[in-house]
This record gives sequence, structure tokens and C-alpha cells, in this order.
Amino acid sequence: MPHSPHKKDKDGTRPSMKIRSASPRAAVTPAPPEPPAPSAPPAPPRVAAGSAGNGVANPSDGYSDHGRHRAGRVTYQPKAAAMLTTHARTEDERLLDTGARPDFRDSDPWRSLRILAEFVEGFDALASIGKAVTIFGSARIGEGDPYYAKARKLAGLLAKDGFAVITGGGPGIMEAANRGCHDAGGLSIGCNIELPHEQAINRYVDLGVEFRYFFARKMMFVKYADGFAIFPGGFGTLDELFESLTLIQTGKIKHFPVVLVGADYWSGLLGWLRTEAVARGAIEIADLDLLQCTDDMDEACRMLTAGVTERAREVDEPVRTRGRTGAHR
Repeated sequence: MPHSPHKKDKDGTRPSMKIRSASPRAAVTPAPPEPPAPSAPPAPPRVAAGSAGNGVANPSDGYSDHGRHRAGRVTYQPKAAAMLTTHARTEDERLLDTGARPDFRDSDPWRSLRILAEFVEGFDALASIGKAVTIFGSARIGEGDPYYAKARKLAGLLAKDGFAVITGGGPGIMEAANRGCHDAGGLSIGCNIELPHEQAINRYVDLGVEFRYFFARKMMFVKYADGFAIFPGGFGTLDELFESLTLIQTGKIKHFPVVLVGADYWSGLLGWLRTEAVARGAIEIADLDLLQCTDDMDEACRMLTAGVTERAREVDEPVRTRGRTGAHR
């Protein structure tokens, strides 16, 4: 049944539309409006299921960034932008700004490019050197020291066996090894490092590569070598020794002989490893077999070149196995 129309007063208006006259009493001043209740702080961005759990909202899932700004893979709050000025402006603004600003070459992003360049240049220079052995030792050992003569002899033997010799390119044992390889007609390589006292590449280096960063240089020592010969040396030599042992122990490199030259010099360290590191369970007794020690350079040469023979046998074995399998098909 249809609704009946609202009744109207005599003046033709609805009751609700009438404006009542003000009361003869004094008007009461209305109370000021209460301030709005403080809003709760925004909830942290939700992390989408299956994300890496980095606490950053995934815009593709429709979650709010809560005022966060994005610059590539980085998101940041205005507070962070004020505290860390790296992302305070867009890349275009920084690129087009002609005002004074810090030297961009001192920034970490630019530094990462320099690091990458060192790896690229090192890989490019050393990729085709073939078989090689890296020889380490003190830069403070002079030409009159017996170990200088031993390093020179060992490098010459390796060169005659077709091995290139890699060193740090500096003086002392490094110079002796480069000299022995160079004089024997082998490829003498020096990976020099920028130091405060300016270490120059010795004159017996045929192929030299300069590095700013130790870790990039150390990568070349390991990647392009088939073994390490460790002569008496200081912290740098010990660093290379234990890094190579760690890589072998953890299976990162295989069939990589590490030969200590100088039984008298290394006997104290080897004794400490047995009586302390092994006794306390820090290493296994079998880990000491990763090291070989000798004073005979002919024996050292045989030890160092054995790794290449073993590696070649390991590579060749699957090929022979596949050949025999295919013959029975």
C-alpha cells in the first residue's frame, strides 16, 4: 500500500522544515569542540608470505608503504632520508645538481665499482696463464739470505716444468721467485698491492697486475694457482698459509698442495698445532696432512706439481668411465 503523504501545516510547510524562533532567554555559548583523539601510530608494513622477511612491504601485494620512499631495492622513511642523505633526493636530481657536493669517488657505491674492476682486470690478465704455483715469503729477506737462493732455485725448477710463478711482486722472497722463473724462461707474474710505503713491482716480473684491495689480490693467488710454496715470512705469509688451509679443509679447492719451505722456521708452528690446536679439538690430526714441509727444492717441486697430475686424473676418470659405459650399449 503506498505511503500517505506527510501532513502539512496551514502555511504549507512540513513540521521538520519550520525554523523555530530563538528563545527569549540569553543564548548559551556552546562549548569548544574537543580535540580529536591522537591517532595510533601506523602499523609496520606487512611482509608478504614467502618474502625474505626483511620487514619491507611488497607493493605488488597492495600493502601500504606507510610513507616509505623507494630508490631501487632500497626503501626508507623520511627520518632515514634526513639522517642519511644518500637517498634524500632522486637519482636525477643528484645527477643534474651542479652545486657543491662530496666527491662521488669516495662513496661506497663507486668503491664497489672499483672493486669489481679489479676482479675483471685480474681475471682478464691471468685467465690464460696455464699451470702456475704461487710462492709466498717475507719481503724483508735480502739477496744474501739462503732462503732467497732457495726461492730462486724452486721457481726455476717450476718454470722448466712448464709452470708460471705468481708472487706478490715485491722484494725479498717475491723478487727471488720472480727472478728464478724469469731467468729460466718461464712466465713470471707479480700481483702487487698498494701500500702506504709504496711497494714497487720488482724488475723480474713479466706480467704485473696492480691491486688496491687485499681480498681481490688474494683471489688471484688462489684462483690461478695449482699449489702454494710458503717460505719464511710474517703476518701476510701466515695469512695466505691459513687461508689456503681453510679453503682446502672446507672443500672449496681440491688437490692443492701447500709446501712449507724451511723445517727449522716452521717447526715451532707445526709443534704448536699438534700440542695445542689438535689436543684441544680445534682441528683434527688429519688436518695436519694438508701441510708438507721440506728443505729440498727438488722435492718441493715434485710436491707442488703433483696436484696438477692428480687433478688431471680426476677429470679424466669420468671421461673414461662414460666411454666404457657407452661401449656396452
